[in-house]
Amino acid sequence: MTSSLRKAAAAAVLSGALGAVLAGCGGGAGPSNGGAGQARLGASATPSASASASASAQASAPAPAAGPASALPRAGAPGKAPTLAPGPGGLTPVFERARQKTEKTVALTFDADMTSDQGPRAAGGEHFDNPQLIDTLRALKVPSTVFMTGRWAEEYPDQAKAIGTDPNFEIANHSYSHHAFKSPCYGLPTLDGAAARADVDRAFDAFRKAGAVNTVPYFRFPGGCYDDQALRALSTAKVTAVQWDVVSGDAFAKDPDAVAEQVLAGVKPGSLVVMHCTRSAAPVTEEAIRTIVPELRKRGYRFVKVSELMGT
Repeated sequence: MTSSLRKAAAAAVLSGALGAVLAGCGGGAGPSNGGAGQARLGASATPSASASASASAQASAPAPAAGPASALPRAGAPGKAPTLAPGPGGLTPVFERARQKTEKTVALTFDADMTSDQGPRAAGGEHFDNPQLIDTLRALKVPSTVFMTGRWAEEYPDQAKAIGTDPNFEIANHSYSHHAFKSPCYGLPTLDGAAARADVDRAFDAFRKAGAVNTVPYFRFPGGCYDDQALRALSTAKVTAVQWDVVSGDAFAKDPDAVAEQVLAGVKPGSLVVMHCTRSAAPVTEEAIRTIVPELRKRGYRFVKVSELMGT
């Protein structure tokens, strides 16, 4: 594939599958959502003005995670890691990219998605896990943050424990059910405020039951959809919401070269990349990683977890 053709393919991935990237987090919606999904991204995934102001204004004031500093790590409990200070009115803060934008650091994040109603599909042989991707990240020595749903941890407890006890990784919260925290959100069922808050706790509890220790107080909204009401509902959870500035386009992609080019074209110093750790919904991610990692290292980039990126 020529360079121009690859660029065209990468553009097609972004415009035609951006909705799939986000809706595909749960596996509930397919690539046919592309156009509508892209239109909704601006309305649903972008915080309100007050939330945006909160993120930028507070980015210079990281605060320690809640909990006694002297306590030993407890499986499934959010570990000690940088968080951002609450926004106006105590709104949950939002992090998208490092404040320090000159150091060549980049965080690769992987959504381990499974919705609360996909158990029958898993029982039927569909793979929502991707152990080969995790093995490749280990082999390449790439520190990474996995945003895991509680339902995924229940389905794959051994893998959740292996990831959550490996110092190369940290596990962040991607909800329990992968239902939406704001409506509309790519056709996902929507939780009200009380149910949304309980969903976050239920996910952390699933990590604890699986034996994961390296958990951090970060949360990624299903579909990337949120507003002030969603940020207010999570305010007592003491988490920092984590979005991204680089969309990989790996959901439902079939060409790993196009995914790699999409990431390589978008990464800047301090970037945060969203990818997926789900074989059925993102089958070429592992292959794309084998191109992305050495190329970014050749360009002088250093891979970090979200906790390190947030602390810079």
